[in-house]
Amino acid sequence: MEKKDMRRVLIASLVGSSIEWFDYFLYGTVAALVFNTMFFVAEDPSIGLILAYASFALSFFIRPLGGVIFSHIGDRIGRKKTLVLTLSLMGIATFGMGLLPTYYAIGIWAPILLITLRLIQGLGIGGEWGGAMLLAVEYAPPEKRGFFGSVPQMGVTIGMVLGTLALSIMTLLPEDAFMSWGWRVPFLLSALLVLFGLWIRKGIEETPSFREVQAKGTIPKVPVVDTFKYHWREVLIAVGAKVVETAPFYIFGTFVVSYATTNVGHSSNEVLMAVMVATIITTILIPVMGRLSDKVGRKPLYVYGAIAMALYAFPYFWMLHQGSNLMMFMATIIGLGIIWAPITAVLGTMFSEIFSAEVRYTGISLGYQIGAALAGGTAPLIAAALLLKFNNSYVPVALYIIFTAVISLIAIWAVRDRKDQHLDEPVVEDTAVPVREKEFV
Repeated sequence: MEKKDMRRVLIASLVGSSIEWFDYFLYGTVAALVFNTMFFVAEDPSIGLILAYASFALSFFIRPLGGVIFSHIGDRIGRKKTLVLTLSLMGIATFGMGLLPTYYAIGIWAPILLITLRLIQGLGIGGEWGGAMLLAVEYAPPEKRGFFGSVPQMGVTIGMVLGTLALSIMTLLPEDAFMSWGWRVPFLLSALLVLFGLWIRKGIEETPSFREVQAKGTIPKVPVVDTFKYHWREVLIAVGAKVVETAPFYIFGTFVVSYATTNVGHSSNEVLMAVMVATIITTILIPVMGRLSDKVGRKPLYVYGAIAMALYAFPYFWMLHQGSNLMMFMATIIGLGIIWAPITAVLGTMFSEIFSAEVRYTGISLGYQIGAALAGGTAPLIAAALLLKFNNSYVPVALYIIFTAVISLIAIWAVRDRKDQHLDEPVVEDTAVPVREKEFV
């Protein structure tokens, strides 16, 4: 494949991923600023915030279903066609959110419709991540697979930067204007980004790995059945490994918006700016860590990040509580950048390397989305509930971060690094799963 075609593949993978996460993170941030008072109306503001975070969590539990549906399509008819479907679904849902009337206009139908659109978002992102990751990894030269696999992961932070920037600009409006219409603008503008994403993916061929599966005639009849039958251990490893990558991220990136404003006294604009600066730094570090993993391996970088995350949990909250903008910025940058970047940079590549090509889309999607459902969507909700239960003490929240790191370190204990192996060599050594005959179409 020519170098310009490789660049187009990486851009297609990155742009789609960025748009998906831009849409997704808009909800997470607006939930703490708008939805808790305009859609989930309650006498106690804390209850309204918890309800808003609960709606944020719900979509995470629908993501595995989206992963199953779209990964089935991806493993049966191809990665490219699936990515068009997921991006379109996500864009329609996000645009619809920007048009929704509030609770004060249509009553209980406002939160019901909002949750419905949020669930549609969850279905889309459930299938998008796996396709974007495989588009990059399955085209990658063996010696650059870590770098290629890190590129779609940049979409997470780019999407967050775009969402945070858009909302930071909107929060400069008078509060009444922001609450009435300002928050809607980023949701509506997402339609333009979706159209651009669909255009950039036009002309990309199917990945070499999928074409090889087609040529061999080894496409599974029901990929999810084969995945659970022959690769259940790898799915469990991926689920566990995802925990430390997702829960602390949502603590550092979304929960902190409400926590630092309510419990520490920072303005929402200051916190949003800190998150934006941190995610810009993270975006730069992710491909650097991806390249480094091509030299030292995926597992060493992942283990470093998980251990550092556990050690940083208490210092993070201590820095926030110093009441200084500088300390708040540093706390966010260290958490999202220096510590979280190596974990997320290698995660997708590591997942891709432990599944065979026939069920790779299904395997990585299940592991990623189930892990996200168990840890990511619930993280702000659990953190808010712990604060309410323990009189606003951050100690239980810090212990929760440590707990996620321990789970993930246990999960990848048996994983062996495959940086020097071809992606489609038989996956035997990594998790001691024997090669079995499978029933194919």
